Amino acid sequence: MESLIGTTTDQAPANPAATDDMLATQPIGYWSGLAHGTVTRHLRDAMAKIDVTQPQYWVLNRVNGGSAAPSREEVVAQLTHLADGPREIDWVVDQLLHREWLRIDDRQRLHLTDAGEAARARLRELATEVRAVVHKGISDDEYVAALKVLRTMVANVGGDGASGNPF
Repeated sequence: MESLIGTTTDQAPANPAATDDMLATQPIGYWSGLAHGTVTRHLRDAMAKIDVTQPQYWVLNRVNGGSAAPSREEVVAQLTHLADGPREIDWVVDQLLHREWLRIDDRQRLHLTDAGEAARARLRELATEVRAVVHKGISDDEYVAALKVLRTMVANVGGDGASGNPF
């Protein structure tokens, strides 16, 4: 194995006060984790103010998206990797059925009700508002460049990003 010493920037400990000239030495895990946690918390706090959770938004979007109505099992299988636990999405489907934002047809397929579509549309507006706050001062070109860097880092360590799980 060829040595990487001298060919890469040395890794420094995480430092929230790092100056611009020190940023190249900062650990990506710290900064990507901080960004993920902070942005997710901000979004979830905004959703909580209207009594909705992020996983409920995921389910509403998944049921709305696609050419055919999904089954509960399909929704659970497609979203569980994003959830905080293996049963969370199943519970969310139950919550949304109870709220009458979802209904199940005779073929056991999930559909949005009118109230569910109204909630999904409101949540999309809210997500757009939150995105504007998060992206303030960041051009689309800068955002695309940042995501390309992150995508390359994931690929560099063997991830594909497709499953939501890097490995």
